Amino acid sequence: MAKQDRAIRTRRAILEAAAAVFDERGYEAAKLSDILALAQVTKGALYFHFDSKEDLAHAVIDAQVSVVPTPPPQTCKVQEFVDVGMVFAHRLTVDRVLSGSVRLTLDQGGHDLNRSGPYREWTDINVSLLREAKGQGELLPHADPEQVAPLVVGAYAGLNLMTHALEGDRSSMERWASALYQHLLPSIVVPAVLTMLDLEPGRGARALGLTDEAS
Repeated sequence: MAKQDRAIRTRRAILEAAAAVFDERGYEAAKLSDILALAQVTKGALYFHFDSKEDLAHAVIDAQVSVVPTPPPQTCKVQEFVDVGMVFAHRLTVDRVLSGSVRLTLDQGGHDLNRSGPYREWTDINVSLLREAKGQGELLPHADPEQVAPLVVGAYAGLNLMTHALEGDRSSMERWASALYQHLLPSIVVPAVLTMLDLEPGRGARALGLTDEAS
């Protein structure tokens, strides 16, 4: 059991180090030697868990959805839909695996990397919540969950690219995510529901019951 726990910790350390290096340098410029140094593991330990740099990059990409905490269920499914996005934006500034995964999904280097997984997963999650919202009468008649969900996922991708290009980080993502919902939702949500929603920056932390990252 102790050996298994150590292996899990080692794999996690490698994954976190790889995400940090990918986030800082992108896929093409990232070196396994830098990942090894940051993780403080041997080359043998890395290759025990991952076959190659490409395999390691795919593991970071595939971890994107799983590292984001699931916000508590809400009676109002539009609020739950918003919470998924706001928790993502909140965690993006503090979770290096998430940040590295996002960098890889947006990075144009490494043409053999399959980046579709997180886009499909986030779209499926949002479609499911929007369908529930539609079923509860929270959406206007013309609102189509199958169209709204990928638009929001695509908007997040664009906002990630823009904030990183303009600011060098993604510290303003919560503010832009809030603006996105405030401009989008009036066109698809029933007015009576809209007035009850918390769309303000900081909603991600509030949805998780946190006051700050130390909570």
